[in-house]
Amino acid sequence: MPIETPRDPDNNGTDTTWFGFRQVAAGEKAHLVQGVFSSVAGKYDLMNDLMSGGIHRIWKAAMLDWLNPRAGWNSLDVAGGTGDIAFRIRERQPSAHVTVCDLTPAMLEVGRDRAIDKGILTGLDWVSGNAEDLPFEDMKFDSYTIAFGLRNVGRQQRALEEAYRVLRPGGRFLCLEFSHVALPALAKLYDVYSFKVLPWLGEIVAKDRDSYQYLVESIRKFPTQDNLAGMMAKAGFQNVSYRNLTGGIAAIHSGWRV
Repeated sequence: MPIETPRDPDNNGTDTTWFGFRQVAAGEKAHLVQGVFSSVAGKYDLMNDLMSGGIHRIWKAAMLDWLNPRAGWNSLDVAGGTGDIAFRIRERQPSAHVTVCDLTPAMLEVGRDRAIDKGILTGLDWVSGNAEDLPFEDMKFDSYTIAFGLRNVGRQQRALEEAYRVLRPGGRFLCLEFSHVALPALAKLYDVYSFKVLPWLGEIVAKDRDSYQYLVESIRKFPTQDNLAGMMAKAGFQNVSYRNLTGGIAAIHSGWRV
């Protein structure tokens, strides 16, 4: 299962975006994010379990329930380097083919090794590429999933437009992402946990406090549930809706290319 190399998007724009709480050139963010995930790739799945108390597995199961993958689908999972979503799609529909596209080769290496350990030797492709400039032709996929990856994209509107482009008519877009807590009491507790506990866990377990500080900050700069729904509609998606999970700590957004 070779890992294909990415096309380089045009990073010469002067627009800016957020890298955590720091503003950077939009074209620079991809390189900064790649550095973060190259650093944490080996501990990424373990840290997901520790940070969420395992709840991320329930969220991902909810995402797959809503996706309801069909036999024979050609699916794309973006920012899914370690293979978590791809494996779940294949478990539910062994005849589905999943292309995993991730910006960071080190994450794809972890995913490919996990696939080999699971005995999954066919039905998966591993491609290094940027969500803002996907290395795929128009109308190729039946579904596009992205879990905890969209907030790391510099030009999120462009990524949504790319998602629309590569989906076939009738194709489904699903995004699982940390979002904005809807319950004030929970929000206060979540802030304390996020800014105090998560960077500490990153330092102790992954030996990388700064990367997990960035991850916490990136959540706070991500669009609200309603704003993301509006961005999806602007990209062309129809029947856009979302579901809050755990009081809005995470949310799943759904849209269709009609």
